[in-house]
Amino acid sequence: MSDEEHHFESKADAGASKTYPQQAGTIRKNGYIVIKNRPCKVVEVSTSKTGKHGHAKCHFVGIDIFTAKKLEDIVPSSHNCDVPHVNRTDYQLIDISEDGFVSLLTDSGDTKDDLRLPTDENLLKQIKDGFAEGKDLVVSVMSAMGEEQICALKDIGPK
Repeated sequence: MSDEEHHFESKADAGASKTYPQQAGTIRKNGYIVIKNRPCKVVEVSTSKTGKHGHAKCHFVGIDIFTAKKLEDIVPSSHNCDVPHVNRTDYQLIDISEDGFVSLLTDSGDTKDDLRLPTDENLLKQIKDGFAEGKDLVVSVMSAMGEEQICALKDIGPK
């Protein structure tokens, strides 16, 4: 062996991994999976029987949680798949700017100003109409793999 000392610098922060491995055979419908580097909600899983070369295969159909595109993948059931860390957080809506960004109030009392309005027309209309009427709105923000997007809205009553 050598007498040299090796120093490794870690540039990762806590929770640095955007995904974690999970055996393909254990992933179920309504779970999450990474297909083509996109976080997806699994809407369909089918497993084929073991063939002559020994691997049962899992066929996953997933919907991208940010773009709503349908993606498919086939993985041997004994292999590991990446599963995204998906978080859902509620924030109170403070303001909507003219350039399409929203100002949100966090639990700690700070503001979060780096989120755009959703691209979903129905949700966008509900947020704008509710805000224009002066309602107290709470938005749910889904975050996974370094992306964030408003995915739901709750009306907690008039101001």
